[in-house]
Amino acid sequence: MSAPMAVVPLDLSGAGPETAEAVRFLRECQSDGLRVDWRGVGRPSYDIGLLRHLPPPAELPGEEATLAAWRAGHAYGTLYHRRGPGFVTVLDRREKGTAVRLTLDHPGLLAAFLRLQEPAPLDAVDREALDLLVAERLVLAAGGWAVALPPRIRRWPVPCTAI
Repeated sequence: MSAPMAVVPLDLSGAGPETAEAVRFLRECQSDGLRVDWRGVGRPSYDIGLLRHLPPPAELPGEEATLAAWRAGHAYGTLYHRRGPGFVTVLDRREKGTAVRLTLDHPGLLAAFLRLQEPAPLDAVDREALDLLVAERLVLAAGGWAVALPPRIRRWPVPCTAI
């Protein structure tokens, strides 16, 4: 019989690459439809609402109100992307009562979005494209690192009319 695995909390502070990697991990779990039990540490230096499409943590010390809002507002499929030849379509329903559909087909934006499927230092991405993706709330940029937020949808039940 093996010993139970130690739970290592995910750093959400935004102080370095650990946060970008934690977000990538949660995004990929969401993409594959995996259930994840996790806990967060660190006081976020960014708008934590950017992450509400991801499964909420079991605990987020010092952020009880934020955690309660995250749990209340979380639903599978509130933010995701689908890929086509030469474009990416994003659906963003993180804000209650809104649905924003974006198509990234400009070569610079598309390249930056695809590059940020893996966490990257800010200087490794075209600054103009990065600024646009951050402004649209599609990328988390904090602590000198950036990572794309929308998971690639691989598991339905996102309604077929939502594509």
